[in-house]
Amino acid sequence: MSESELFGPGSRLLQDRFDSRRIADRLEEVNLAHGFSETHREIIETAPMFFLATVDRQGRPDVSYKGGMPGFVRVTGPAELAFPDYNGNGMFKSLGAILENPNVGLLFIRWSDKPKRLRVLGRASLDGSDPLIGEFEAAQQVVRVKAERIFDNCPRYIHRMELKSYSPYTPLAGREPPIPEWKRNPLFRDALPQKDLALLAAAEEGAAPGDGTREPG
Repeated sequence: MSESELFGPGSRLLQDRFDSRRIADRLEEVNLAHGFSETHREIIETAPMFFLATVDRQGRPDVSYKGGMPGFVRVTGPAELAFPDYNGNGMFKSLGAILENPNVGLLFIRWSDKPKRLRVLGRASLDGSDPLIGEFEAAQQVVRVKAERIFDNCPRYIHRMELKSYSPYTPLAGREPPIPEWKRNPLFRDALPQKDLALLAAAEEGAAPGDGTREPG
């Protein structure tokens, strides 16, 4: 393989230092894809979480955890996926970076049964009027990622872990999630968006309990 889609000069330098260029090229040849297979779809659409890596215009990297019920990420095309933007702490670090630099990396990990690890590298966009928004409960926006490189990773170092429970904040039809306790904290309360203040006032009028979460997240 004369040119590589995955490896830059830094990777090549280390591959040559550790005599791994041949196996790196073979892994790229075998595992790199430009469209989703049925196996990729199954990993993505059964995942209750993934990690999203972004880089802003100034080159500052960030990575965030995204969670939901299985199926909250959907494969929407041969090389496209979509996921909802749920209510969070309002910082919009990841999605704000996407508006500045659309290049993203997604890492899906299956921790139990047969461990799997899948990287999706591509370009993201977000839309508050996306046709899918009504299909994602409580979505504020829909993020779509056009995959450019899809790569199966070795699962050797994935620890075997079992899911204890889904987060009670995960949006589900017919269920009102609890209000995070940090939103009641005077340090943050007066700065909340009006929508959150209205929900908080309504909850307190009905004596809704908090959840014990002390920090914003």
